[in-house]
Amino acid sequence: MKQQINIQDQFLNALRRENTFVTVYLTNGFQLKGLIKGFDNFTVMLESEGKQQLIYKHAISTFAPSKNVKFSDDES
Repeated sequence: MKQQINIQDQFLNALRRENTFVTVYLTNGFQLKGLIKGFDNFTVMLESEGKQQLIYKHAISTFAPSKNVKFSDDES
């Protein structure tokens, strides 16, 4: 059986790997800007101006990267 593609994890991993600057829009309209340093099933670690912020995914509306992200379903 074919393995299911997890676009969310691939996208976040590409942002983290490439150190792509990203704007994170929260559900309350607030914006956070920085680099993705890590993520799991429930949270995203964002670093901005030398400070870390742990953001719960349920509070996130949108990720807006500063450049297009290259990712594929092949994790090689």
